[in-house]
Amino acid sequence: MNLENIALQIPTILLPNQDVDLTRWAVIACDQYTSQADYWNQVEKIVGDAPSTLRLTFPEIYLEDQDKKERIDHINQAMRLYLAEGTLVEHKPGFVLLDRKTSHAASRKGLIVALDLEHYDFSVGSKTLIRATEGTIVERLPPRIKVRENAEIELPHIMVLIDDPDKTVIEPLFKLPLEKVYDFELMLNGGHVQGYLIDNPSHIAAIAEAIAHLAGPEINNPNADRDILLYAMGDGNHSFATAKAIWENNKAATEDQQAIMGHPSRYALVELVNLHDEGLEFEAIHRVMFKCSADKVLESMEHYFLKNGMELLLKTCTSIEEAKEIALAAIQERTHAIPFMFQGSFGVALIQNPQLTLEVASLQAFLDEFIKRHPTAELDYIHGEDAVEELSAKPGSIGFLLPALSKFHLFKSIARDGALPRKTFSMGEADEKRFYLECRKIR
Repeated sequence: MNLENIALQIPTILLPNQDVDLTRWAVIACDQYTSQADYWNQVEKIVGDAPSTLRLTFPEIYLEDQDKKERIDHINQAMRLYLAEGTLVEHKPGFVLLDRKTSHAASRKGLIVALDLEHYDFSVGSKTLIRATEGTIVERLPPRIKVRENAEIELPHIMVLIDDPDKTVIEPLFKLPLEKVYDFELMLNGGHVQGYLIDNPSHIAAIAEAIAHLAGPEINNPNADRDILLYAMGDGNHSFATAKAIWENNKAATEDQQAIMGHPSRYALVELVNLHDEGLEFEAIHRVMFKCSADKVLESMEHYFLKNGMELLLKTCTSIEEAKEIALAAIQERTHAIPFMFQGSFGVALIQNPQLTLEVASLQAFLDEFIKRHPTAELDYIHGEDAVEELSAKPGSIGFLLPALSKFHLFKSIARDGALPRKTFSMGEADEKRFYLECRKIR
């Protein structure tokens, strides 16, 4: 199996030496708890002077601080120090199989690999093997590029999904006799994680064959007119896009295009997760509009969908439970049903013959246009139905409830419609997000 055909590379993983306290080493993804300074203050106290990925990453809660340049300089210095002093130790080239226990899931399995950025394009309409699940906001990349462009190593909080309902890639690996490389408690309710090195060539070949099988026979025909979606971004899309931007910059800066193709920045370290893993939960993200007239919003909805060749039926209900029952019944028909509520009133919007695959896509397309026409209106993305009901009870607001994204619809929707609307789904709670742990040299 040619690994390049499936955008895969065998990385050389760096892990802390045996004297490092791994609980203090591993910290949560930088884009979590961005409004909760107390969390990061606790992390700082736990880490103290110990070696830690806290010194190698830039928590986004600090992005607006005035010392960004100094912080990035300290990150680069810490990377060089950890390499020079042997804090980080190279293992044999291979993958890392991991099993994560969280406060919400007894087990979530993953596989640390490197993916080929030559097979990724976050542009709208991309048909590459690796695709974004949500739109990439280019304006969010520059601060991330600043952190990575002079970095010696990378640390992934990127989680990439594979669509493997028969569980052929990751799950069978736990039956193999493997070397355990870590086993420890994560800080601050992060759970427990175990990791195993996979460096046996026959095991790696079996993984590659299983991934190729997910893609189908056309994966081995480079001359075919292919539209194969093999990997979908789960968490860390903007970090992956940052790695892509730097790789493209590196290519543009060299005259020897053949030589640059072997550069380590061509690849990015990620955790592969099976979309159908029982420990991976998709949670709905609802919408609440503020500073608007609910009647005006609903009237505009009717006009919008009629203008775009669809019929919208607004049905009044006596409770949100009734609206949800109607929405549930509509699943059997070609109808998008979206319950709504405002100031004690309830209803459900029934969109006939929708043009997009998901309810969230139909609703977001309307909301985006409404905000353009009514710039004083505000839109927020809300977790939990109780919060939506509380917020929409206030004057000048209206809330829309959306269904949780079905795992079976994710790849189908991306293949058909392209990247999903922002805030379509959440992969678990904040403390279930990936912790920084494994590293790889990128220079």
